[in-house]
Amino acid sequence: MPQWISFPRVEGQSSRQAHCDLPEGSYEREMSKEGFFGPASQFYHRHPPTSWRRIDGPLLPRAFDTTELDSEQCHPWSAVSLLHNQYCHIRLWKVTRSASELARNADGDDLLFIHSGSAELFCDFGHLSVTEGDYLLIPRGTMWRLQHEQPLSVLMIEATGASLGLPEKALVGHHAIFDAAMLDTPHIDAAFIEQQSEQTHRLVVKRSGQLTTVHYPFNPLDALGWHGDLSVVRINWRDIRPLMSHRYHLPPSAHTTFVSERFAVCTFCPRPIETDPGALKVPFFHNNDDYDEVIFYHRGEFFSRDNIHPGMVTLHPCGLSHGPHPKALQTGLKGQRKATDEVAVMIDTRDPLTVAATAGEIEWAGYVNSWTE
Repeated sequence: MPQWISFPRVEGQSSRQAHCDLPEGSYEREMSKEGFFGPASQFYHRHPPTSWRRIDGPLLPRAFDTTELDSEQCHPWSAVSLLHNQYCHIRLWKVTRSASELARNADGDDLLFIHSGSAELFCDFGHLSVTEGDYLLIPRGTMWRLQHEQPLSVLMIEATGASLGLPEKALVGHHAIFDAAMLDTPHIDAAFIEQQSEQTHRLVVKRSGQLTTVHYPFNPLDALGWHGDLSVVRINWRDIRPLMSHRYHLPPSAHTTFVSERFAVCTFCPRPIETDPGALKVPFFHNNDDYDEVIFYHRGEFFSRDNIHPGMVTLHPCGLSHGPHPKALQTGLKGQRKATDEVAVMIDTRDPLTVAATAGEIEWAGYVNSWTE
């Protein structure tokens, strides 16, 4: 990590407090390093930074509608690829019936977000019920399967070659956002013991993107017990208590839920909107120049976007300013909303993301022009 050059200056018409009391008729844009943790400067523009006429070239804000995916993927390793780089792979898994095979990811930890449906998880560590809104962190090497009677839609986030853990909570303390005691783990219970059998089972292992099937003459989920501090864990977005400030709009990094070596996962939950007259009521325009930003919209009405519905995914690549749509911006400036009504999962990746071909088939091409008033 370099030693940052620190020399706070003020030039021209400016606010002394970021994200508050903007000069009359101006639009604030933040340029920052290290995902809002490093040096930053705020600019005050005459026009919204997203008021472009058109963009020529490959660097575009993009949106994808996963509700248009028709095919069913019977196994998690056949889930539809959306976005990926060397360190992160984002997939959408839609399935209507339980897979008979067990799964094991030898490429990295998996973070599953249950977008719809409910299921029973059986894994090395035991049995755990999961439902809509649950995060499920599955450590690399875990054998697992989901048993369910209704369709499932699952956002899958792989930490390729790495692990997932909790963020450093620093000044706010380790009980903030959620207490680690809220993390549920599987149990060696009656349901887990009952599923053990001497019938043949198959385990499908993914390594370097290739699949290997291991055949057993019994169910390998046959643990009698375990002890240690490595396990599958679950937490629901309803158990997350977002950081808030009534006088200052907090950056997205304040809502970080999980971190890996080269990306972070944040959760946007319903919360009161800032009440201070001078504070911004919507996200500020920003570059976030060290990261690509992905948002999966789970439910509600996202307060900084227009024409976005649950099941959609947006990509804002490093190098382009992004921020609220015009209608959301005007609503925020007028202070018309008192609380947000949204649940969304954000993935900020340090390395550029590649759009998979399957994602291109469900793309909303008009998204780049959606900031035009």
